[in-house]
Amino acid sequence: MRRNDTFAQFVTEHMAFVDGLRLRAMFGGHGIDQDTRMFAILTDGRLYLKADAVTRSAFEARGLAPFTYVARGKTVALPYFEAPPEVFEDPEAMRNWVELACAAACQAGQTRP
Repeated sequence: MRRNDTFAQFVTEHMAFVDGLRLRAMFGGHGIDQDTRMFAILTDGRLYLKADAVTRSAFEARGLAPFTYVARGKTVALPYFEAPPEVFEDPEAMRNWVELACAAACQAGQTRP
């Protein structure tokens, strides 16, 4: 996988409203954190947002695919789903979906050192 810094810059500009926004390189893509909580993944020109038990159905109802990778010959799905296309055209849609993802990351209590 090749890291797409132009896409990462585009996405983070559209997420400028997030306090404590941090972009970090990882696994050939990027992780996007709010302070110490990762709420999004950028890879292969796609944005994936964190989901939880409450928000997962909203992603699935839209037919949005989860982030998957292959490890030891098995496909692993993480609780991150592809962002709906309108987030790139509608700032309010970006805000709404990112707020859901940030809340899911906060609820999961995941933190980065």
